[in-house]
Amino acid sequence: MSKLILANDGIDAVGKSLLEKAGFTVITDKVAQENLAKEINDKGYVALTVRSATKVRKDLIDACPGLKVIGRGGVGMDNIDVDYARSKGIQVINTPAASSNSVAELVFAHLFNAVRFVYDSNRQMPVNGSTKFEELKKSYSKGIELRDKTMGIIGFGRIGQYTAKIALGCGMKVLAYDPFVKEANLHLDIHGTAGVDVTINTVSMEDLIAKADVISMHVPGGKMITAKEIAQMKQGVILVNAARGGVIDETDLLDGLNSGKIAHACLDVFENEPTPNEALLKHAKISLTPHIGAATNEAQERIGVELAEKLIEALK
Repeated sequence: MSKLILANDGIDAVGKSLLEKAGFTVITDKVAQENLAKEINDKGYVALTVRSATKVRKDLIDACPGLKVIGRGGVGMDNIDVDYARSKGIQVINTPAASSNSVAELVFAHLFNAVRFVYDSNRQMPVNGSTKFEELKKSYSKGIELRDKTMGIIGFGRIGQYTAKIALGCGMKVLAYDPFVKEANLHLDIHGTAGVDVTINTVSMEDLIAKADVISMHVPGGKMITAKEIAQMKQGVILVNAARGGVIDETDLLDGLNSGKIAHACLDVFENEPTPNEALLKHAKISLTPHIGAATNEAQERIGVELAEKLIEALK
């Protein structure tokens, strides 16, 4: 069997090294989507790894009968026709554990930015800071603290649970909703101590939406927050989406922001990536990042290692 692996969207050096030590040759030269099938067949690649850029659809799967494994460096596999690939005998693997902390930390980077208006201040200070300092000071002087606020987490898998740990560390109350999780036992690592164990029992979606001051989305997809759900939320709620574009309806989100029902939105993902709606990008109440939830050095190394270990096991 061939020992060639194409890491078309790259792989961390540590993961690449692990694969090479196991006897595989890893090629990281990017191949354009339209040339991918020919390249895989001509070179005889036995495995293909991708992140979110490369698409592995039915046509590519049908065109590459020699492919044994498809690996996704990350959690979501919506760019891969997973069930179809598996029906053809191809193993499909991902790395669900590796990026949880990075996404959770980004959620709170956004939240601290939002509640103290840092994201808008960083836009305005370079332009008006030297001429309108006092006016800006006044406009940003009505921030709030996260301590004692209630955080609602929709989707309570690994990332949702890491987000809950940070929330608890900030002194927040946590409500979680997940139809597949009844309770979760969280261990909070506190340096210099044995840590603290906390049990979170999940609640209904309706209960969470009605009581949460902050709502963070951690689901694999589906339109879960629309005008109907927003109407049931607290006045001045903050919405965070670092999961998948579209789980919060973007038109309804803008309406909620413009009416004042939603105080802030924090978005790392968008419906029309890589060309998001400009009304979102320019809105004064939205903190923005370009889909970088898992993009930390530490997470990339963990993803590379987890992916390498699973590839080695799959290709034994």
